[in-house]
Amino acid sequence: MSAIRLSVPENVMPGDVIELKAMIRHDMESGYRIDMNGKTIPRLILKSFQCHFDDELIFSADLNPGISANPFMKFFMRAEKSGTLTFSWTEQTGQVFSKSAPLVVA
Repeated sequence: MSAIRLSVPENVMPGDVIELKAMIRHDMESGYRIDMNGKTIPRLILKSFQCHFDDELIFSADLNPGISANPFMKFFMRAEKSGTLTFSWTEQTGQVFSKSAPLVVA
């Protein structure tokens, strides 16, 4: 399982524009590298990233082999109400890695 780190602000007022950060530990193997035995290391990349606030998609990105290992995402949203943020990455195999965090707006 890939390790996921999130940064969601704790003290949020209604209408604040907040910064969200997400990082997943993943090798992002391009399929172009050669191992010590001269064999090609098979391609294994993350294909997409999405962030939902409750059931609403608020940010998405398509990823490709040019993205570095352990991809880091940083983006902003306007906080109007409390809810749950869910950050998800989809690997080329179809496997989905996700983690959720509460957003408390008071």
